[in-house]
Parts: sequence; C-alpha cells; structure tokens
Amino acid sequence: MYSEGGDRGRERERESIAQHSTAIHTTMLDIRNKKLACIDLSNPDLAASAANLRQACMDTGFFYLINHGISQNFMDEVFDHSRKFFALPDKEKVKVFRNECSRGYTPFLDEVLDPDTQSKEDFKEGYYIGVDIDRNDPRYCKPLSGPNEWPNPALLPNWRETMEKYHAEALKVGRRLAHLIALALNLEAGFFDQPGILDNPDAVLRLLHYKGEESNPELGVYGAGAHSDWGLLTLLATDDVLGLQICKDKDTEPRVWEHVPAVKGAYIVNIGDMLERWSNGLFRSTLHRVLLSGEERYSIPFFVNPNIGCLVECLPTCISNEIAPKYSPTLSSEYIAQRYRETHGRNMDYFAQHCGGLDE
Repeated sequence: MYSEGGDRGRERERESIAQHSTAIHTTMLDIRNKKLACIDLSNPDLAASAANLRQACMDTGFFYLINHGISQNFMDEVFDHSRKFFALPDKEKVKVFRNECSRGYTPFLDEVLDPDTQSKEDFKEGYYIGVDIDRNDPRYCKPLSGPNEWPNPALLPNWRETMEKYHAEALKVGRRLAHLIALALNLEAGFFDQPGILDNPDAVLRLLHYKGEESNPELGVYGAGAHSDWGLLTLLATDDVLGLQICKDKDTEPRVWEHVPAVKGAYIVNIGDMLERWSNGLFRSTLHRVLLSGEERYSIPFFVNPNIGCLVECLPTCISNEIAPKYSPTLSSEYIAQRYRETHGRNMDYFAQHCGGLDE
C-alpha cells in the first residue's frame, strides 16, 4: 500500500507527463495546421527525415524544425535579453554601433533589402554577433569578420554570456541539421564537416526589433524588403506577432505571398543561396519579407554560413550527363560580402575607410 506522500508524488508525476504530452500534441497540431513541412531533429529514422527534408527544400525551401535541443526557457531568456537591449536609450545603443567588421548595433532605416520596390529603408533595428575573431587573426576583416561589440555589463548583466551561449547552442543545431541536409543530397552525413566547409563556419546571430509601424506594399514600405538569405541555412526564432511572408515562386507575376506563423518551440528554417548553388538549384533559396501590422515584433535569425574562403560549387550528386551546372563556382565570403554591400550600401564608405574594403 502506497503512503500518502507516495500517492501525491505519483499523481504529480502523472500530471507532469500529461501536461508534457499535451504540449507536444498541441505543437504537432499547430504544425499540421500550417502549410510548411515539419522536420523532427530527434527522429531516429534518418532516412525518412532526409526524404522529408529533401521534399521540403525542393518545394518551398522553408520548414519547421522541432525537438532541436534548445529549451523554450532558454529561448525565452534570449528574447528577454534582446528586448532589454533594444529598450536602452539611443545614446547607449550607439556606443556599440556596428564596427568596421559588421559586429554590433544597426539602427532603424539602415538597410534596404529590395531596392527595386522599397521607397524607404527597413523599419527594423538589429544587433550582429558573430564568431569572435581577434585583430591578430588572419581572418580579421576578410570580409565582415572580427571582434564582437558588447554593451555595458553594468546596464545589461549576463547579456554577453547569454548571447555567447545561444550562439554556441544554435551552431550545434545548425551542424546537426547540416548532417541531415547532406543525406538529403545523397552525400555522406559528415560532408559539410570537412575542412574548409563548416569546420570553422562564419555563423552570425542577429537580434532584430521591428517598430510598431504598419507596412504598405503599394507605397514600398516594409518591415523588411523581399530577399533571400545568403549563406547555407537560417534558423529563425520569432515571437508570436505575424509578419514573415514567403513567395514560393519569385518568377510568377504578380508574386503570391503567404504568411508563415510562428510555432512555439519550433524554428522556422530556410535554405540560403549557398545551398541553392551547391544543390544546382534543386534546393530553393526562397524570397521572403516582413510586413508589419502596427505591432512591435522581435525575431532572432541565426545564419549558418560556410567557412570564410569556402569554395561553393555544384555537388557531384546534383549534376549528370543530362544536367549541367547552373552556377559558376564562388567563394562564400566574397558572395556574402557583395550581398552585404548591396543592402548596406549607404555605409560602404565607412567600411572602405576603416577596413580596407570588403574584397580582401
């Protein structure tokens, strides 16, 4: 016969299990009601996951990623620290203004992602945090690589430690997902771990805060203009404010845009230009943008970019006698630097003066 304490303990355990099961069930229902595929990173059936991932990357280039190993509590902590930084007075934020190697704070109206349709710059402010590279390191400013900027710890205690921990944890997720992507491309799982590809990646975390403005596509006003991401893949964490839209077919006129809602506990993942080039266009780097509805919005993309100097060329599993390469080989860092130059063009004189340009 169980004691009263034992009965209560088991009851609490049953309640905890029931709540956990309900949370998982709710998440799965949320995802089933969305239009994107869902990839479970904890699924032991790698062949099935790779097949699902391959189809998702061919269809839309976007998917949800669940059971990735980063707890919701820690993710909430990261968002809390992000909000605290953006709540600082402007005079404090500009003290960590983006340095010559693109680390630090970027103000509102600093970036134009779609100059052909935008009448104003993006209504967002941001903060770049990358791999911390010392000035004596040969990779310094080659290009967009260098030391991070950090806000005053007296104003934001544990801020740096939290961001460095999140950078490390998100990179672990990115590496695990890269193994699955390799299998989806009929490669060995460790293909991207090879020296020179992702063994020392140029991974960048960016905190974003969108103003409580209202977008107007007819007037060319956006939270973020239409663009594709530049690297291998992007892990996006976002709050529950709707805003992200994707265009599955950029060549259709007029373009059709669909909302991508957030799902609690899941990353929204999208394929970047480097992976589209590696896969010879099989996997799609899809256009996306942010439309604002008047509510403030916070998001945290984590860009998994290849090593500085990585040569990106069509994979052997993506060409044949009948299928020729669509893209010429390119250095990842040069491609990303060019795209950065196009979106932050108004500040290129600053970079040329302090960093010797971006072509080194």
